[in-house]
Amino acid sequence: MMHVARRRLLAGWLLVWGCVAATAGAQPAADVSATPWGAPDLRGLWNHGTATPLERPEHHVGRTQLTQDEIAEINTEARSAEGELSRRAVWWERPLSDGRTSMIVEPSDGRIPHTPAARRRRSLGPHADGPEGRNLWERCITAGIPRLGGVYLQNVHLLQTPDHVVLLHEMIHEVRVIPLDDRAHLPPGVRQWLGDARGRWEGDTLVVDTRNFDPKQLYRGWSQGNVRLTERFTRVGADMLHYAVTFEDAAQWVTPWTAELTLRRTEGPLFEYACHEGNVGMANTLEMTRGEDGERP
Repeated sequence: MMHVARRRLLAGWLLVWGCVAATAGAQPAADVSATPWGAPDLRGLWNHGTATPLERPEHHVGRTQLTQDEIAEINTEARSAEGELSRRAVWWERPLSDGRTSMIVEPSDGRIPHTPAARRRRSLGPHADGPEGRNLWERCITAGIPRLGGVYLQNVHLLQTPDHVVLLHEMIHEVRVIPLDDRAHLPPGVRQWLGDARGRWEGDTLVVDTRNFDPKQLYRGWSQGNVRLTERFTRVGADMLHYAVTFEDAAQWVTPWTAELTLRRTEGPLFEYACHEGNVGMANTLEMTRGEDGERP
C-alpha cells in the first residue's frame, strides 16, 4: 500500500507540473533574470527529453491528460532496470511523461493534419538500395530541427550575445547561429540543412523564424524544403524553459500545427556524438535490409 501511495503521489506531482508547464508555460516568470545587456536570460544547458508522444495515440482520442495511475505506470516503466526502454541500451536516458497525451496542442485532436497526398508519400517509407536511400540522421549528416523529445543525447546548450542566439545540440553536435539584428532572410535559392533562421524578441519571448531548408532534409518522413518553422522560447522559472513550435507548409498539412514542450535545466555534461563509430552501422543496416528482402549481402 505504501508503494502504491508513493507512486500516486509522484504521479500527482508530475500531473500538476505538466499542466502548469503546458498551459501556463508561455507566461514568463517574475523572477527570471536578465542578461547584462537587458534581454531575458535564456542561457544554459537544457534537456528536451520526454516520454510524452508527439501525436496523440488512438487509444487516447478525446483526452488531453493521463490519469495519475497512467502517469505512474509510464514513469515506473521508464525508470525500471527491467523496463523495455532500459533493456534497449545502457545509454537510454529514460525520459518521463509530463502527463499530457500529446505534445501537439493545435489542432486540438493532437494529430498532424497531413494532406492526403502527403499521407500517401509517407506510406511509401524509406528504401535501402544504397546509403543515399537512408535518412540523413542514419548517415550521420544531420538530425534536423526542431528537437521534440528524444530518449538520449537530449541536451541543448543555449548561448546569447546582444545580437545573436546560439543553439548547440548534443545530438550530432549541430549548431544553429541565429541573428537578432533584423537582417533579411537569404534568397530562396540558398538552402541549408537546418534552414535559414532569424530571431526577434516579442516581450520576454524569443521568436525564431526559420525557412529555406534543403529539400533533402527529411523530418519524421516528410521533406522540409518548403516548411516554415516559428519557434518560441520563454523562460518560465529558474529551471524551466517553455518551447513552442509551429509548422507551416500548405502542400503537406491542411492547416498549420503547433507542438509545445517544457525544457528542464540540467547540469550536464554535454557529450560528444560519435556517429556510427566509423559508420559501420550503415553497412550493417544495408546488409540486414537486403537479408529481409531475401537477397544475399
